[in-house]
Amino acid sequence: MYDRITFSPDMMGGRACIRGMRITVSHVVNMLANGMSVDEIVAEYPDLEPEDIRESLQYAAYLTRDEVWPATGTHA
Repeated sequence: MYDRITFSPDMMGGRACIRGMRITVSHVVNMLANGMSVDEIVAEYPDLEPEDIRESLQYAAYLTRDEVWPATGTHA
């Protein structure tokens, strides 16, 4: 489903990384969330490609698809 997102228990604690590098998806998404542009991220991390950043966002969006239903009823 994701060609650029990799997982390895031996790297970054098994967290989602970009193409086997020690750059996590969460780090990429965090940089975007804090206002960095794709061009700024690629300048800071020249091994990254714009498609890596797009796929990081797609993966993050996929992870947020879960529905949360509030508990109903009363508790004693």
